[in-house]
Amino acid sequence: MARPEQVLLLEPQHELRFRGPFTDVVTTTLKLANPTDRNVCFKVKTTAPRRYCVRPNSGVIDAGTSINVSVMLQPFDYDPNEKSKHKFMVQSLLAPPDMTDTEGVWKDAKPEDLMDSKLRCVFEMPAENEKTHEMESNKISSSLSKSESSTLSMKSMASSMDDGEVKKIMEECKRLQTEVQRLREENKQIREDDGLRMRKSTVMSAPHSSQAMRVKEEGLSSRVIALIVLFFVVGVIVGKLAL
Repeated sequence: MARPEQVLLLEPQHELRFRGPFTDVVTTTLKLANPTDRNVCFKVKTTAPRRYCVRPNSGVIDAGTSINVSVMLQPFDYDPNEKSKHKFMVQSLLAPPDMTDTEGVWKDAKPEDLMDSKLRCVFEMPAENEKTHEMESNKISSSLSKSESSTLSMKSMASSMDDGEVKKIMEECKRLQTEVQRLREENKQIREDDGLRMRKSTVMSAPHSSQAMRVKEEGLSSRVIALIVLFFVVGVIVGKLAL
């Protein structure tokens, strides 16, 4: 015998989405609404009970009301191959009018009285380009806010000054520019004078150095001649003694 259609309205209807990174608890909300005129018992089950904390995971929804179920995914190392293995099932049954023990109602329920809805889990990892785009957007917005604030401050300063103060500031700027130009010209003239003096000193020192070289060469020639004459005299004397 086929099971009756689910009386509870689920939101979302088919899947629970969890957005990473999964380094901390990620929570998504499942809304269960009871549109009937009878109370409905429910249970929320999962194929991976150690990975999730569900609050509340069972209870009774009064007629015409709804509840929010918090599904908390515990931190874990994300594995793309595991995303299709996690599933949830919302099981329900109509509560009897004289119900006093919820657990007893579940134990005594017949299979044809049970209703269920299945949801799959979807894991979403934020892409690196999304992170980069978000960081760049934050930087751009920060720089824009800074420039806007500086512009506003300049405008407020300008508005607080009268025409006389503005004129004084402009004249002071012109005077400073003229002074800078004068200092540049003086510096240029000093460099040109230094270069001219260096060239003159080089030209004047050149004849002295050449004369010194000539004197040095003449001195060397004289010594060489004297040594030759001395050797010649010594050779003649030694030759005579040998005879």
